[in-house]
Amino acid sequence: MLMQPMDVLTQFPVRKSGKQKKAFRSALQDYAGRLGYACREEKTSLGGRNLVLGNPETAQYLVTAHYDTCAVLPVPNLITPCNLLLYILWQIVLTAVIFLAALVPGILVGVILRDGSAGFWLGSLIFWVVLLMVYVGPANRTNANDNTSGVVTVLEMAWALPREQRDKVCFVLFDLEEAGLIGSAGYRKRHKEEIRHQLVLNLDCVGDGDELMLFPSRRTRKDREKRARLEAVCGPYGEKNLSLRKKGFAFYPSDQMGFPYGVGICALRRGKLGWYLSRIHTWRDTILEVTNVNILRDALIQVICGGAVNNGKEEENV
Repeated sequence: MLMQPMDVLTQFPVRKSGKQKKAFRSALQDYAGRLGYACREEKTSLGGRNLVLGNPETAQYLVTAHYDTCAVLPVPNLITPCNLLLYILWQIVLTAVIFLAALVPGILVGVILRDGSAGFWLGSLIFWVVLLMVYVGPANRTNANDNTSGVVTVLEMAWALPREQRDKVCFVLFDLEEAGLIGSAGYRKRHKEEIRHQLVLNLDCVGDGDELMLFPSRRTRKDREKRARLEAVCGPYGEKNLSLRKKGFAFYPSDQMGFPYGVGICALRRGKLGWYLSRIHTWRDTILEVTNVNILRDALIQVICGGAVNNGKEEENV
């Protein structure tokens, strides 16, 4: 039983198998009921099941996160949402590693057996097995940031949102994000009309980093009212900072991408090559800072309810 959102980290740390997901969904539905929310499951492709808290038809806002657990990898999935060159280079490196893992054994077998076709088929088999393991391999049992942090923040917002504001918001936990954004695609297909004007606040990897960054879609940037609501809550929060990416390259690969007014939200660190997100998809993903959760909970509720302030300071462009 979930007594508070942070219990997800200790009671349901892994949500990858059908049994693990079912147990989590059951506990979440019980928790949502105690908060006074109507909660239901919606089926998606490949057996996925999204959890929907609230009424999508009346909601002006969607607050979302994916709840499925990724496969464990030997190297982190480095994401540099503000640095296009580094992002492309890292994807090339990962692709090259997978290719070499298949090519080298294939060549060796072909030479030893003096049979090029045998080497080719072995290499092809290894390539597809390695690629498949990226998506459906053993679960990463340490996934505090990706994406237990997003799930916890969604539940914190559901708990803290005033009852008189609940008709304005629908909370959705997507399944199968790690398999290719399948859960969010299924939700969009089912709710085509509702999502046309809703502001979607998608929380993905918000637990590890001092820069809490909002990545709005191009349409969101151009919408003055929606952009103003986001800008109003940005600024310093103690040692942390909440900022809106308003110009320059911005690419955050998560569930918000398919929504017209999607906003990706994550926590980043600063390095010599710019803002980055690392450690995810590996055993080092162990950090979930409660401070980040609290800041985002309060700031995003202000976005929804209005009356937000900018802490008396101007936001710096990222």
